[in-house]
Amino acid sequence: MIADKIKLLREKSGLTQSELAKQIGITRSGVNAWEMGISAPSTHYVVELALFFGVSTDYLLDLNKTATVSVEGLNDREIASVVEIIQCYKDKTK
Repeated sequence: MIADKIKLLREKSGLTQSELAKQIGITRSGVNAWEMGISAPSTHYVVELALFFGVSTDYLLDLNKTATVSVEGLNDREIASVVEIIQCYKDKTK
């Protein structure tokens, strides 16, 4: 559910609802309504949220279980470590 994803991404980013709202140009109560499932973001804001958090719109909308992770600024060894960690989590769920 998009409400849960927004809240999770916001909290993982260490942002308050007010801080997220300011970053994407809406009110804190708007973010709160999204997180509570009272309303859903418009298409424009789904795209804004995806860009802001570095995930796909499909991920936010729960259309697939693929999320993107920016590896910008990481060297090859660090990227390999990230991939290895992801694989460990996948193996745990099998």
